[in-house]
Amino acid sequence: MTTEIFHTILKTLPTNPGIYKYFDAQNELIYVGKAKNIRKRVSSYFTKTFTGYKTHELVRKINRIEFTIVDSEQDAFLLENSLIKQFQPRFNINLKDDKTYPYIVIKNEPFPRIFLTRTKINDGSEYLGPFTSVGRVRELLSFIKEFIPLRTCKLNLTQENILKKKFKVCLEYHLGNCKGPCEALQTREDYDEGLLQIRQMIKGNLSPVIQRYNEEMSYYVDRLHFEKAAIIKKKLEGLENYQARSVVVSKSLANLDVFSILREKDTAYINYLMVQHGTIIQTHTITLEPKLDESDAEILGLAITDLRKKFNSEANEIIIPFSVGEMGEEIIYTIPKGGDKKKLLELSEKNVNYFKEEMKRKKILHLEGKSEKEKNDVLIQLQKDLHLPALPLHIECFDNSNFQGSFPVAAMVYFKNGAPDKNEYRKFNIKTVTGINDFASMKEVVSRRYKRLLKEEIPLPELIIIDGGKGQLNAAIEGLEEIGMTGKTTVVGLAKNEEEIFFPGDQQSIKLPWDSESLKLIRRVRDEVHRFGITFHRNQRSRGTFVNELENIKGIGKNTADILLKKFRSVKKIKDLSIESLEESIGKSKATIVYDYFNAKKNESDQL
Repeated sequence: MTTEIFHTILKTLPTNPGIYKYFDAQNELIYVGKAKNIRKRVSSYFTKTFTGYKTHELVRKINRIEFTIVDSEQDAFLLENSLIKQFQPRFNINLKDDKTYPYIVIKNEPFPRIFLTRTKINDGSEYLGPFTSVGRVRELLSFIKEFIPLRTCKLNLTQENILKKKFKVCLEYHLGNCKGPCEALQTREDYDEGLLQIRQMIKGNLSPVIQRYNEEMSYYVDRLHFEKAAIIKKKLEGLENYQARSVVVSKSLANLDVFSILREKDTAYINYLMVQHGTIIQTHTITLEPKLDESDAEILGLAITDLRKKFNSEANEIIIPFSVGEMGEEIIYTIPKGGDKKKLLELSEKNVNYFKEEMKRKKILHLEGKSEKEKNDVLIQLQKDLHLPALPLHIECFDNSNFQGSFPVAAMVYFKNGAPDKNEYRKFNIKTVTGINDFASMKEVVSRRYKRLLKEEIPLPELIIIDGGKGQLNAAIEGLEEIGMTGKTTVVGLAKNEEEIFFPGDQQSIKLPWDSESLKLIRRVRDEVHRFGITFHRNQRSRGTFVNELENIKGIGKNTADILLKKFRSVKKIKDLSIESLEESIGKSKATIVYDYFNAKKNESDQL
């Protein structure tokens, strides 16, 4: 649609709040927008100069415009959100959410059961949630079971069946987890009272539950039923501890929603906190990819509408970092400057920052979530960047670890098609090197590894990465030359600090772009060998420390030391053993040697 054509229909557009829809020549809905003034907003697309290519492309494709008038801007928000989800127009922010969230369902039946579900059925049952964490739901259900006994059986507890005495109480009754409504040992009124308390607990309001328990405890105390009162007191302490863990800012806060946004290039991260009775009962972070030149306010406004609807929020106050426009007279928007509400906003901002960094880390480190084509594309790019003669389908990486020259070890990780294959990881105890000598250690393990592969005629990797600079790389090359592996594969060194890549014999290093897919994969391999190597080194160091101290005792050999460590787990425990306990494990003569050794050390320590 040209500007000239648009001006011919301009006066037909209303000045009311509502939504507008853009259709292309194929009559496909390509964009839905909301506006306080439809005419003014739509006109902006044909009168403003947009810098973004996507917006130009949208305007170029507009063939037909439709609009719907609504009563308020809030209604426009809701309608826009609904249409975007329904039709997924190509130029709108994608609000599609494929996740299925857990609910707590109160079943529509006599003496309703309460349990976790991911499926909402139109059967008249009550669904509480959704929740973003299955773990939280299970924790809640476990907590509820502890404090409010409800039935878990699937019996049809109609009044008629109960009166006919069709059922008998089960083990749950005898364990105190159920009050026996199946035998009319619990009234419907009492059961419903428990359900009411559960609804309050799920909403974060424990005060009515605590109040009821206080009344119940007073009742038992007045009648000198101290044992029952003690049970109630224990439950009260549990409730108060749970409340103390859950209250984040202030018990005096009303129900409210908190939103924060973090924008980075073409991605927006939005965090949502649902607060009820001073307790955060929901926290959820989403990512949105703006398709046009949407402002932070527009993106946040859209996300607020979507998330409040998704989580059934009825809070009439929303805490936000900046204004997003009006969404209805009954909604209060607060941009806090200090106090408890400011603390909540800062907490939301911390959550969104953490989420962003975590997403970035996962994107950098992992190829596992990519398709086979995506993985292959990364390997092709790595081959191109490093000028490799073959696609690096198999990558091996080496790293050394030692502690002040003691317990030197090395580790190797194996990546197949861009993903780790942990079955092929290898650990190396350094055998021929003493003291601190990373170069000699690297030469030893590399030659040991590939001497074995050559002997067993196992295919060599297309790329070998040595974690270290020129020194470690040259040492590895020496080891490979000694076993006749020169030129059979590509070997590179990765400098620890600058992440420079060195080739044998080259004076200049290669520096790949920080955000390149090739470097991301190399980092992933490097970080994995660090993790694997450090874990192995710590284990060896710990074990070596223990064994060496026992073996240093004159008259005690490795076998005796192993027997003691296997049974008592640590030298510390062995030091405190009586001579009788030692005799049971290693005999009288050796027990006397160990006992006298540690006693002598204790006496020396006491004298000092």
